[in-house]
Amino acid sequence: MDISRKNFFIGSAAVVAATSLKAAVREPVGKIQGFDESNESKTDGPWEPFSDKKVRVGIAGYGVCTFGAVFSFQDHPNVEVVAATDLDPERCKKLAEVVHAKRTYPSAEEMIDKEGKNMDAVFIATDAASHADLVLRALDRGYHVCSAVPALLGERQLDRAPKMIEAVKKSGRVYALFETTAFRPQAIAMRRIYEAGGFGQLAYTEGEYFHHSDPNWKSIGSYKGWRIGLPPQYYPTHSNGFYTCVTHGHFTEVSCVGTTSDHPVYKERKNPYGNPFHSEVAFFKTSDGGSARMTVAWGLPGYHGELGRCFGTKGCFRNDRFAGDNSIIKNLKLIRTGLPPGVKNNGHHGGSHPYLTDDFLRAILVPGHKLCVDVATALNTTVSGVYAHLSALKGGETLKIPVFSI
Repeated sequence: MDISRKNFFIGSAAVVAATSLKAAVREPVGKIQGFDESNESKTDGPWEPFSDKKVRVGIAGYGVCTFGAVFSFQDHPNVEVVAATDLDPERCKKLAEVVHAKRTYPSAEEMIDKEGKNMDAVFIATDAASHADLVLRALDRGYHVCSAVPALLGERQLDRAPKMIEAVKKSGRVYALFETTAFRPQAIAMRRIYEAGGFGQLAYTEGEYFHHSDPNWKSIGSYKGWRIGLPPQYYPTHSNGFYTCVTHGHFTEVSCVGTTSDHPVYKERKNPYGNPFHSEVAFFKTSDGGSARMTVAWGLPGYHGELGRCFGTKGCFRNDRFAGDNSIIKNLKLIRTGLPPGVKNNGHHGGSHPYLTDDFLRAILVPGHKLCVDVATALNTTVSGVYAHLSALKGGETLKIPVFSI
């Protein structure tokens, strides 16, 4: 079954929920988890220019989180924003003003189809259900593409995964998933320690994404209510990324436990997904022979945030510091480099936003640059969560997870 922006809901209950959220969706964004963080991490040296070329970018999606505007495309010296779009005309106008776009379109599909050679790349910052299909459409038209998370939404979109791999191969274009975990200070440090062998054999990894929310997600509006009753492990990237974006490995098997609720959204499954769980804890086997515990929780108050830890035979990273054989890592640079002139770090999602943009642009403009969250890592990070939810529905049955590579 297709989950598109024009055909999304299953049943009248979902339609009623969407109607009740209409006003909330149109309200200005307030404090939203991930957008209320401050960036206090130090940087290591200045930003070094890597090209004198500009990438002409179209941005799709402003939404309740102003997401299309908070990744600094409009401020980066290697970007010219040429087009903008949002399904809401008022938000489309505002997005264009903020990012200094020359042209606007009433939909992402129209922008992708009509911009032609005036545009080089597209940022898909739309509702989660539309990401995969818009990415495929943009790659087919010959654009480089980056998208918000997740790469695809749930079991009904699993068929998009191999199509995305083939589309990247066929087009020769860059696809990047803007998974914020990848450029959080924690993950940068762990990735560099891992690559230097500082963990030895990585035996165990933990990732946590706690985001307590009303079951109807009134705190964050969503297009046609796609967040209502969302299976936690359908949105797994902020936890799984503490393994996949550190090691660029993958998960091989999963057993997952879900926690139910008395709220009708979950107990009576009055949501588009038939989902009974407000929180899910997944136990994975990893491609390097270790294990991982990855938690996504909507229904647990008192704490919110994204956190990861790595434990290996030579040392571990926890509480934002490494404990182990320091001789291995003494010459490593474990903090981020500076940002381009004019690019301010707003601190969102641990200050990761502008670094994802910079990495995407380098992948386009610098031959041989290794993109951190390429299509394979994007799908290995996302699809494993889908299988985790399927496992939870089967009472924790262990399931094999498909592996993606390019």
